[in-house]
Amino acid sequence: MPATVHLSTDELLTTTRAVRKRLDFDKPVPIEIIRECLEIALQAPTGSNAQGWQWMVVTDPVKRKALADLYRKAWAVYPSMDASAHRVHSHDPSMTQVQEKVVSSAEYLAQNIEKPPVLLIPCIAGRVEGIPAPFGIVAQASVYGSILPAAWSFMLAARTRGLGTAWTTLHLMHEEEAAGILGIPYKEITQCAMIPVAYTQGTDFKPGPRKPLDPILHVNNW
Repeated sequence: MPATVHLSTDELLTTTRAVRKRLDFDKPVPIEIIRECLEIALQAPTGSNAQGWQWMVVTDPVKRKALADLYRKAWAVYPSMDASAHRVHSHDPSMTQVQEKVVSSAEYLAQNIEKPPVLLIPCIAGRVEGIPAPFGIVAQASVYGSILPAAWSFMLAARTRGLGTAWTTLHLMHEEEAAGILGIPYKEITQCAMIPVAYTQGTDFKPGPRKPLDPILHVNNW
């Protein structure tokens, strides 16, 4: 098992990347390590202290393959979506090279997403997609705001243990089918993502390319 990756807080926050091509598919990830990371995740804030999160850890290769098939079915239509990595920033030539790398990385993961030894599905109690505005907007913000910090805490904890992760959501196009595969009560529990988890090939990661802050910063007025 690799030694702990020692990073300052700023280094941890700026170098925890979405890892796809550098995941080690062949090295087992002990469930004890996943549990350690989830124990840390449970300290994240949650709306009204509801702690409605649930965590589905998928290690069974047959179930990972079934989830991967759903993911790839969604991937087949993903490039045509306006928000896809293939289209976002298309108006900005300075981002072309970066996006080409992102697309290549995402395609690699889609082709291999059943191969990481662990797929983690963060879930939250309840469903909010049918709640009308304006309360529906509040409900969605509250629900996802109650699981995203915990999932990110898991990913940070994983990084310090030599593990790589990536936040994916495409399987949610077929969420009910995924629920059937895993025995998740679909009407009661919302799946929020599917996070591949594996040891990384090397632990040196750099900050990602980002646009400058000033054009997106608004103080008191837009």
